[in-house]
Amino acid sequence: MTVPEADSTAAGVWTLEGERPIIADAEGPATVLVPSERLLLLAVDLPLASRAQRLEALPFAIEDRIADPLDLVHLAIGEALAPQRYLVAVVRHSVMAEWLALAEAHGLGEAALIPDALALPRPAEGAWNVAQRGGRAAVRAGDGTGFAVPAAMLPAAWQAAAKPDIASFGEPLAEAFGAQAAESQPLGMTLAVPALDLRQGRYARRGAGSTFVRKLAMVAVAALVAHGVIAAADTLMLRAIADRREAETRTLLATAAPDLAQAPDLPGSVADRLPRATGDNRFVPALTRVAAALAPLAPQIAVRSMQWSGSRLVLDLDAGDAGAADRLRAALSAARIDATVAADPAGGIRVTAAGA
Repeated sequence: MTVPEADSTAAGVWTLEGERPIIADAEGPATVLVPSERLLLLAVDLPLASRAQRLEALPFAIEDRIADPLDLVHLAIGEALAPQRYLVAVVRHSVMAEWLALAEAHGLGEAALIPDALALPRPAEGAWNVAQRGGRAAVRAGDGTGFAVPAAMLPAAWQAAAKPDIASFGEPLAEAFGAQAAESQPLGMTLAVPALDLRQGRYARRGAGSTFVRKLAMVAVAALVAHGVIAAADTLMLRAIADRREAETRTLLATAAPDLAQAPDLPGSVADRLPRATGDNRFVPALTRVAAALAPLAPQIAVRSMQWSGSRLVLDLDAGDAGAADRLRAALSAARIDATVAADPAGGIRVTAAGA
């Protein structure tokens, strides 16, 4: 059977298969799903009002969570995962250039570039959605982020993450996972409003968007117009309720916290006194980087165990030959991962990688 390739009129959802895109769903906006092994997906706290402010602050918010210098990477902001927390992708400029050249060569120069882990629906907090196919596993986590690893590393990653509940959207998983089979909806529907598009900043699309997106926008505008009058009335009512509640709150605070009662910005002053979550979860970024570096060697190694200790990822591996340690060391060095590789007489190898 001949697999269709993209041309100058290409639309639909495509996946990268080696050096060419392969159609996955003919419906929906022009989209290329790129391998999640080659980027990082993070949940980042950005408590700023405007997108411009968030973009300006983003490099400072993630610089201690990535290994590459900031000038070598492209940063893209996606959907809000929680109040003041956003999905963020980090990918090298060299990788973006490679993907864009490939898309352009196959008539998909205006297509969205979306990490394939984000083609899975977001599961409940603390759970995973997994699509395992062809020796690799794409994972969407409950915090909205995602990653991909060789299938051989999935059991160890799952155990290191405290064995979250799994829904399987691809090939059946091993019985030990206790996974529930899930039915996928069409990719065109899932990606109509993507969680994150890498085509931002210097890589933004030149055109106005696909016909599908324009139609979607027209429907949205019509809905907004239809509900405009109702929204305006609701706004006035909510404003009146908010004013009344603020007055009641200030009356209570006059006794409990007199300094807050007179604050011009009451919500902001109260929020400043509340404890904040740090959002500092380095396990998934470390796992993603190490898995991407070791992916070419996956057929030659078996993962015995995985531990997350402090700020370091520790992998115990079984390897088939004596030269495996040198190959692992070279692969991690080429990926600029600060790691040690130690072999033992029994044939095992321990990889200890920095999590920052």
